Amino acid sequence: MAPVPSRSPARIAAFVLAVLCTAVCIATATARSTLVSPSFYRSVLNREQAYDRLYDEVLVDPRAVAVTRPLLARLPVPEAQLTSNIKLVLPPESVRDVTGRQIDAVVGYLNGDRDDLVLKVDLAPFLGNLNDLAQVYFGDLVSGIQDRAEPDFNAFSTDLSAALREVSAGHAPKGLPSLPLTDEQAGAAADALLRAVPEAEREPLRTEVQAALADGDVAAALATVAPAVVTDRTRDAAARLRATAGGTTWDVTQTLAASGNDLTALHRIRPYTAVGLGLAETLAAVLLVGSLLALWFLSSAPPARRLALLGWAIAAGGLVGALAAAVVRLATGGRVIDPPATWPPSLARLVDDLQHAALDRFTTTALATALVPVALGTLLVGAGWLLEVRPRPAFSVPRIRGLGLAASGAAVAGILLVPLTAGSGAPRLCEGQARLCDRPYDEVAYLTSHNAMSTTVDRFIGPLQDPGITAQLDDGVRALQLDTYRWEQPDEVAGRLADSDFTPEQREFIAAAVAKLNPPREGLWLCHAVCRAGAIELVPALKQLGDWMRAHPTEVVTLIVQDAISGEDTEKAFAQAGLTDLVHTPDADPAKPWPTLGELIDSGRRLVVFAEQADGPAAWYRNFYRYGMETPFAFRTPSEMSCVPHRGGTGKRLFLLNHFITADGGSRLDAGEVNARRFVLDRVRACERERGRPVNFIAVDFATIGDAQGAVDTLNADR
Repeated sequence: MAPVPSRSPARIAAFVLAVLCTAVCIATATARSTLVSPSFYRSVLNREQAYDRLYDEVLVDPRAVAVTRPLLARLPVPEAQLTSNIKLVLPPESVRDVTGRQIDAVVGYLNGDRDDLVLKVDLAPFLGNLNDLAQVYFGDLVSGIQDRAEPDFNAFSTDLSAALREVSAGHAPKGLPSLPLTDEQAGAAADALLRAVPEAEREPLRTEVQAALADGDVAAALATVAPAVVTDRTRDAAARLRATAGGTTWDVTQTLAASGNDLTALHRIRPYTAVGLGLAETLAAVLLVGSLLALWFLSSAPPARRLALLGWAIAAGGLVGALAAAVVRLATGGRVIDPPATWPPSLARLVDDLQHAALDRFTTTALATALVPVALGTLLVGAGWLLEVRPRPAFSVPRIRGLGLAASGAAVAGILLVPLTAGSGAPRLCEGQARLCDRPYDEVAYLTSHNAMSTTVDRFIGPLQDPGITAQLDDGVRALQLDTYRWEQPDEVAGRLADSDFTPEQREFIAAAVAKLNPPREGLWLCHAVCRAGAIELVPALKQLGDWMRAHPTEVVTLIVQDAISGEDTEKAFAQAGLTDLVHTPDADPAKPWPTLGELIDSGRRLVVFAEQADGPAAWYRNFYRYGMETPFAFRTPSEMSCVPHRGGTGKRLFLLNHFITADGGSRLDAGEVNARRFVLDRVRACERERGRPVNFIAVDFATIGDAQGAVDTLNADR
């Protein structure tokens, strides 16, 4: 190809202008589709799972506990109840909506659609949720909806959904029956109720509460305690929050200004984004077209060379734009904000990940945009070269001119529209690693969700997981601990009470209360000890599990069932759910080797099902403790966790590590500590050394908190 002809100042200026205008168009189009686009920020937040990480990492960061625990202690419900129910008080969809509103406010301000930048959050829904949780908790405390061997005498004293509205206001609820108590029981009941009251206020209330309970006047006892427990503390908590926020509407702008972050940077760039960005983009596009026309008409070279000249200008502009994007990325190092050292590490990581993702997306968009002029410019240069070395009669000057103008227009349009890029597929894996397909089932580690059915999304009181069962599987869980129940019948409650310390009169009262306030529901259920505290139907849940497994044909799933229903009923439920073609039948001899994951997948029978009590009658439904062993599970603090033998004894091929804290329910804060990758790895390896077998099932509360999945991946990579 001959060198670019005619180097007159006018043509050189037109060439340089075309290059610069192409680069400016790339920059402005990229900025328009990223920096001043609400969808850009939403996609970055979603890509980095910012909303989930807020709950699963930031709020439970051990470095934040020193702040969060004193704060939670001042609220009207215990820490464990609040943290386990945090997604009910502060629902993810509400956080997403609030965040979206702030994004719209900022982008609207930068675009010039809003005259002022005011960030406000309506706290009314959150304050209402906090009050509702306080009432639910107080009802849970009073009625004893907890995991107990037998019902407490309080358990069925009131229908809280109606009565607590009156109780929280300090009025005795209507319709509460009287429950006769012994003096000893009245004292114990008074202690239980008064534990919810601030310590300084307990003694003045004790005499009145105990006297009311001794007389069997539960309503009077509740009405005495409720104002101190619910109403005042809830109002105090709400008042503190309102005081911090300056009312039910929190003006985030003022809070930021008071902390020294007055959003000056946004105010400074607004003139450029609101007016300058659109003006620069329009002007650059017009000048680009004009400079390309000037290059064509000011040159006396043959049409083929002029066509190539346009290509050189467009391609050079694309290369300049791509180089500028790369320089920005390298200069920033993926970071625009330096999180203060005082921030919890999880928050700093989240901010770093978000800004890295944003800059990566910005750079990718810029490079994709720059690719358009580079590609079209290269085509024009190639076409000019072909026409020069092999002239074709069919390509007259008007046609060549039309080709050049069309290609130039396509380059400008492509720059402004920003092309989309496509991703690539993922390889087939077993438990996240291809080589695990050849690993025996009993030599693989599986992330296991403890009480997998007790979830926030299904509105269990005191949930132990956040996502639903299939969402847990999406998150990497591969073993589910489930509790199967029938809804408690009144006569079953009475029978259970027969061996208790209750008087006959009390047993009769409780049985009647059960029949009235907690009527049984037909069918089989997944509950956590008490179906009234949360329940989902068994067969539909199993159908969803089957649908998930069929949609993921290379996954092996294990169920460990705490069975309060018979093996026959379980077998029927699995048949009704259509799972009989998925279940795997273990060898009758627990000592025999297990098949590999690949063999289970190839057989199509990838669902392994164990029971804690039953052993059959279905051949695929085997007692877990014939095949496996476990650690204790009643740990109240992380320091208590041990590896000593529990159910199943020792020497079994399967090993269940109960890795959760139970202290008045599950705690997100404790899960943040014990689910940390290093904590999990240290305990697993200690137990493997002590027990002589690899750990298979790592059962955790709040499986999305911490990095238990990372620990499982490390274990499987190291074995």
